Amino acid sequence: MTAVASRSAKVGRSARGRTRGGSGQTLAEGIRFKIESLISNGRYPPGTRLDEQEVAERFGVSRTPVREAIRLLAADNLVELRGRQGTIVRAISAHDLLEMFQVMAELEGLSARLASRRMDEADRAALRKIHDKLVDVAATGDIDTFYEVNVTFHEVILVASRNSFLIEQTRQLRNRADIYRRRVTYVPNRLPDTIVEHEAVMNAILAGDGETAHRLMRDHVNLLGDTLTDFLAVFD
Repeated sequence: MTAVASRSAKVGRSARGRTRGGSGQTLAEGIRFKIESLISNGRYPPGTRLDEQEVAERFGVSRTPVREAIRLLAADNLVELRGRQGTIVRAISAHDLLEMFQVMAELEGLSARLASRRMDEADRAALRKIHDKLVDVAATGDIDTFYEVNVTFHEVILVASRNSFLIEQTRQLRNRADIYRRRVTYVPNRLPDTIVEHEAVMNAILAGDGETAHRLMRDHVNLLGDTLTDFLAVFD
């Protein structure tokens, strides 16, 4: 996928972290994406203090590009700069989390609506293929792999919306909520429920029913009522 390719692209290196590689990323931007990945997969959970020296040693760079990467993360509200306390991975309150998922649900609902009108045959084949893969992974009970395939399902639909601004904004919000979205997968019965919900969304998109696709995707992503309560109980 485009997002994966951009994040894994090779970046240049220099003492000041400003040399650009073929992808156009600076070294600091490359490190920023790597730290973001560690945050999203739970290696750096909310509340973790990011030590510049430790991060620099982890990635084999000087502290200068790490410092710049942390400023980029702070600009996206993924970390907090607390002066003498250092840099802390940002925790999100239940209220903020609910609002975040509500907005994300609308964005992803819109992507499903647009995809239902703009998908080509290659997109349709990719969507069917990734859904089949998700069904297979669900049968194994491998939650981590299930989550990664689940993200790809959503990404196929997002890219098929053919709306670059929507893609950019949705990915940015996903990045902020990723660790919480990942933990939703651990809610009891979430895997089989996801399969059913995804199939309904997929069928609506393939049928060209934008209204239904929007509604089903919005409801799938949103965390409301008992679902939010269950999620917060698991997360705590």
